[in-house]
Amino acid sequence: MSLRTITLLAVGVLYVHLSSAQSNWQKITMPSLAEVTANFKNPPSQYSSTVTWGWDGNMTREVIARDLDKLYGFGFRAVTIEAGYNMAGKYLSDAWFQSIKVAVEEAKKRGMHIWIIDEGKYPSGFAGGKFSEEHPELRMQALTVAARIHATMGETIDRDLPDAIAAIAVNAADKTSQDIGINNGKLHFTAPAGSWDITVVQHQFKTSPTRSANNPTKGKDGSASLIDYLNPEATKQFLAYTEEQYKKYIGSEFGKTILGFRGDEPAFSYTPWSPGLPGIFKQKKGYDITPYLASFFIKEPSSEQIKAKADFYDVWSDMFGENFFKPQGDWCKANGVEYMVHLDKDDDMQPFVRSGGDFFKDMKDVQIPGVDVIWHQIGWDTVANFPKFASSVSHIYNKPRALSESFAAYRPKLDDEHAKWILDHQMVRGINLFEMMFMGSSATSGTARAQAYMEETGFPDLVKYTNRACYLLSVGRPVTQVAVYLPTTSLWMGDTKTDKSEIAVAEQLLNTQHDFDFVSEQALETDMELIKGEFKTVSGTTYKTLVIPAITVMSEKAIHRIRAFAKDGGQVIFMDKTPDILTKGTFLKAYDAAHGPTNYKWCRVQIGPTDFANITNFDVKLKKPAPSIKYIHRVIKDADIYFFFNESAEEQTNTATITKTGFVHTWDAMTGIMANEMAFAHGEYTDFAIKLKPHQTRFYVVAKK
Repeated sequence: MSLRTITLLAVGVLYVHLSSAQSNWQKITMPSLAEVTANFKNPPSQYSSTVTWGWDGNMTREVIARDLDKLYGFGFRAVTIEAGYNMAGKYLSDAWFQSIKVAVEEAKKRGMHIWIIDEGKYPSGFAGGKFSEEHPELRMQALTVAARIHATMGETIDRDLPDAIAAIAVNAADKTSQDIGINNGKLHFTAPAGSWDITVVQHQFKTSPTRSANNPTKGKDGSASLIDYLNPEATKQFLAYTEEQYKKYIGSEFGKTILGFRGDEPAFSYTPWSPGLPGIFKQKKGYDITPYLASFFIKEPSSEQIKAKADFYDVWSDMFGENFFKPQGDWCKANGVEYMVHLDKDDDMQPFVRSGGDFFKDMKDVQIPGVDVIWHQIGWDTVANFPKFASSVSHIYNKPRALSESFAAYRPKLDDEHAKWILDHQMVRGINLFEMMFMGSSATSGTARAQAYMEETGFPDLVKYTNRACYLLSVGRPVTQVAVYLPTTSLWMGDTKTDKSEIAVAEQLLNTQHDFDFVSEQALETDMELIKGEFKTVSGTTYKTLVIPAITVMSEKAIHRIRAFAKDGGQVIFMDKTPDILTKGTFLKAYDAAHGPTNYKWCRVQIGPTDFANITNFDVKLKKPAPSIKYIHRVIKDADIYFFFNESAEEQTNTATITKTGFVHTWDAMTGIMANEMAFAHGEYTDFAIKLKPHQTRFYVVAKK
C-alpha cells in the first residue's frame, strides 16, 4: 500500500470521526462553575431558543435577510424553517433547496443557526406528497372495518371480501363471540341459535390526514399519504427524499449553522397495519394475532381479546420506535446533527396510546424528545405536567435537551407576561429548548407577520431570559430522587382510572417539592442499572423512591427488579393497590398477580390521597407548605444549580433546606445579575431564605467549598 493511499485512508477515517463527534451542546457535559459563570449572560448560540419561521411566498435573498434581521432583533440566534404556500418552487424541488442554501448563507453571516422541519407542513412522513406520487406501495396502511353484517339463527352468510383478513360474530344476547376464518377473501358463516352481529376487518392503504405545502387546495386531507411508519424501507426512502437531499446541498454546515431537523406529530389516526406485522408479532409473542384482529372493533370484548389487543399495541409500538424514530435518530447522529420531534396528543396519555403507542419507545432513540404546547394546554388557569414526559426520556437516556414547541393557535392571545409564565412552567418541569410560534415571512407584504406577543417591547428581554435559563438547565446532569411509573401497559388494556391516578400522583409530588421523572416498564426491566437500592440512569441520575399509580398490569420482570430495589433499601409506594395481573412475555398469558412471585410485604400500599411525607429521602424541603413553589435541580462539576418558580399570583416567602453544603448565590436570568445569598449550614444540609414575587423565578447556585 502506498504512502499516499495510507494518508488518504487516515484522512477519511479522521473525517468520519470528526463528522460524527458530538459537540458540547449535543451531549451531557460537566462544566466547571467558572465556565458556566462566564457563559451565563451570553450563552453559546447553540443553546438559543428558536422560532418557527413560515416560508409563505417567494423567499428571495432580500426577503430571507430582512426576516433574519427581524428575528435577530428579537434576540433569537436560531430559527426553525417551515415550508409554506405559494413558494417559488415546490417543497423538495431544486428551487426549495437553493432557497435553503441562501438561508444558510445569510444565517451564517449573522452567527445564527437553523433547524429545519422535516416535512412540508405536518405531520411528518409524506415528503411533500412524493410517496403518493412515486412510491404508493410504501404508503400508510390501516386496519378498518370492511363490513358489519347481521345474521339470525340458521342464516348463512357468504361474501366475497378480497381485502378482508379477519371476522368475528358476536351474540347480541350474551356477548359471546366466535372467530370466523377468512379463506382467500371469502367469508362463510352459518349463524347458530341467537342473533349475531358480524364485524369484518380488512387492511387497506389509509393515511392519517396531512397538510402539505404542495397541496394546491391548502387543505388537510389524504391526497399526500404518510408512509408506513412500521416499515423500515419506507423510513429509508423518507430519509432519501429529505435529509439526504439536504446533505447534498448544505451538508458542509451540518452541526455548525445547521443544528438539525425537527419532526412534527407523526401519529396514527387509525389502527396501524403493515404487511410485515403479523410475522413480527408471531416472532415476538409466539402466537397468531389474526383471529383476534376483528375483536378490536367490537364494543364489549372479552378479557382474552383485551389482552390480545394489548399484545398488538406492544408489538406495533416496538415497530414504530425501531423502524421510524430510531433510523432518523441514527442518521442524524451519524451526520453530526440532532433529530428532535414532538408527537400528536402528547399532552394526554389516554388518547396518545392509540395514536403513538408508547411514548418512551418512540422517543428513546431521538436526540431531543419533545412536546407540543398548543391552544391553551398550559396557562395561569391550567396547570399540566405533561412536559415531564419529554424531559424524563432525556433524563433517563442521557440526552441534554428536551423540546417544547409552544404557543401555536393560543387562545386567548398571549402577552409577554403570560408567555413567560408558560415557559417557566415548562422549564421547572425539565424543558430546556423552546421553539416559539410563529413568524410568517415578509415575502408577500414586505412585512413579517410575527405573533402579537413577539411585537411587545419586552419580548427581546424575554428571549434573552429564556436563552440564559435554558443554558443553565442544559449543562450538567439532572438530579431527581423520585421516579413515577408511567402506566402505558394498563392504558393499552383500557384502564382509564390508571391515567387519573398518574395525574394525581404527579400533581401532589410537585406540590410538595418532590421533583420526579416518569419511568417506563422497559426502563424498569432493562434500561436502568440497579445498584444498592437505587435505579441509576445512563445520565447518572439515581432514583431512591419509586411511586406506582393504581395499575391493572405489570410485567413479572419489572416486579422482580422492583422487589430487588426495595430489598436493597429503595422505597416503593403503590397507590391504592398492587397490580391485578402480571405478564410474562405476553399479555394473552397474563396471570392473577395473587399467584405471582411475591406477597408485596416489601412495599407500601398508600390508600387514598397523601402528601408524600413518608418519602424517606428528600432533595429540597420547605419550612412551610407551599404548593405553588416548584423547583428543578442539576449538578455540574463543582456546583449545584436549583431553579425555583413561584407559579402563584401571591408573593411567597419560605425557607428551603437542601442536601448540599457550600456557598449560595442567586442568579437572575432576566437581568444576568449574580449575587451572594445568606445561607446557614448544619451538618450535611444548608438552609436559605426564599422570597419570590408573584410568578417570579430564581436560580440558586450552590458552589462546593
